[in-house]
Amino acid sequence: MNDLTDLQIGELGARLSQRNLELKAEIREALIQSDEQHHKDLAGSVADTGDESVADMLVDVGIALVDRHVMELRDIEAAVQRIRDGRYGACTDCGSAIGYERLSAFPSAKRCFRCQRRHEIVYSRGTTPTL
Repeated sequence: MNDLTDLQIGELGARLSQRNLELKAEIREALIQSDEQHHKDLAGSVADTGDESVADMLVDVGIALVDRHVMELRDIEAAVQRIRDGRYGACTDCGSAIGYERLSAFPSAKRCFRCQRRHEIVYSRGTTPTL
């Protein structure tokens, strides 16, 4: 079920395309910066464990940011594919319509609010081992 008009789908598709370009530029810039700023340069030539810890943290934050951008880029590409297939705006879990308001706030949404909330509850638990 899709309650979106062609105009709304076009506007959301344009926003997805724009964000796609922005993410690719941000990923490219982050990779260039990571190549220019080596771990040793961040920590300096002083063998201080505190400085080294800060350098490790900065490297990890940079990697996490790129990883987050790549995941968002995949979600955007999947949303664009749903537009092409005529499935955009339909929840991938239950098939009901995803409201325009939700898609306007989060154009790559693949679930309706109810299914997304259920998904977050089920998958928000950590991967702690249980007996």
